[in-house]
Amino acid sequence: MSRSESSSGSSSGSSWVVVSSIPQRVGGSDRHRVARRLRQTGAVTRPRLVLASSSPRRRDILDRLELHYDVEPADLDERAHPGEEPRAYVERLAREKAEARSGPDTVAIGCDTAVVLDGEILGKPRDPAHAAEMLTRMADRTHEAITGVAVVRRTGTGPPGIHTGTSTTTVHFGPLPAERIAWYLDTGEPDDKAGAYGIQGAAALFADHIEGSTTNVMGLPLPLLDRLCADAGIDLLSFRSGS
Repeated sequence: MSRSESSSGSSSGSSWVVVSSIPQRVGGSDRHRVARRLRQTGAVTRPRLVLASSSPRRRDILDRLELHYDVEPADLDERAHPGEEPRAYVERLAREKAEARSGPDTVAIGCDTAVVLDGEILGKPRDPAHAAEMLTRMADRTHEAITGVAVVRRTGTGPPGIHTGTSTTTVHFGPLPAERIAWYLDTGEPDDKAGAYGIQGAAALFADHIEGSTTNVMGLPLPLLDRLCADAGIDLLSFRSGS
């Protein structure tokens, strides 16, 4: 992960506080309180947080934290490169999405999720028949949900700080009879989801074992996002509405 970027400053002379910019003699939770007080008194200007995704699931996850952010989807060619491994694929797309929506005094979040079975990336289904095929293949088997996350922090006109990583969750589906798959297709949930299912919806009925981050399966692993923000010197919760 890249760690080479400044902690404050912009071309217009405004600045914003990140936890790492507060003197080390101010310890632990006190550093977060100092940062919050500086923001509240107007001593700093908070950057804009941008989610480079139109996914309702990712918005729901950020909304749980009561964050203030803008949604600016990045329209990219999401096809995998020849021979590209799943983790490299999702990490690359996450970085490209975040970079496409980065700007001065902006923190951009990019994400991409792939469902992987037998080393094959299962994308979004083309039609109901394709969705049924995917679900049939995953029945009574274990697959992986892999999400790439990128945090691109840009201050002023300097080069951006880019922080990326991946999170992997293993999911085991129980048996899926044809009538159960037909029922799920009728819900409409598989239409726009990698692997043709959404764990936050009716497909929770299928998963009898999950190992790893549940928010990762939903498309935005919060523990990884929090760590990447910390690597960038940013307190993710500083973007909470009213903070």
